[in-house]
Amino acid sequence: MKLPNSLRDQFKNPLGVLLPENIADKKHILEFLSDNSYIITVGDRTTEKMIDFDLIPSLQIIDGVEKRQKRELPKLENTTELTVDNPATEITSQSIDVIKQAFTLQSPVRMVVNGEEDLLVIPVCIHAPDNAVVLYGQPNEGLVIVKITSEIRNKTQKLLDLME
Repeated sequence: MKLPNSLRDQFKNPLGVLLPENIADKKHILEFLSDNSYIITVGDRTTEKMIDFDLIPSLQIIDGVEKRQKRELPKLENTTELTVDNPATEITSQSIDVIKQAFTLQSPVRMVVNGEEDLLVIPVCIHAPDNAVVLYGQPNEGLVIVKITSEIRNKTQKLLDLME
């Protein structure tokens, strides 16, 4: 499914709480997590930041690119790694299948995307477990934190349905 140009602006609004960059620290992030939160990160910088805070994501979705620049993958040992192709401005059915598979595996799971991972926040929010919290970067603004609820699932399903 491809994101039509006419919908790009709808996808720029944060799905959850936007923590400005200057307070996107461990203390403030912990306010949104519970002891059993299934932490999901989408994006290399966000994933690296959580690992640095010792908040190990159960599922990490990364592509080795930050602000269009190649970068090293965040370091983490003992991770089950899955790979998927997902071109920019698209959400492939293969990506959705791999996301669903990732939720059945022992954590931590790393999904390395050949292409772009940004839009994969949408199917992640649809298929994530009930205790999930999704974190992703809002470029030049901060960190978005999304607690998975039926409202978020419905909202993201509607966004996915708008794609062609």
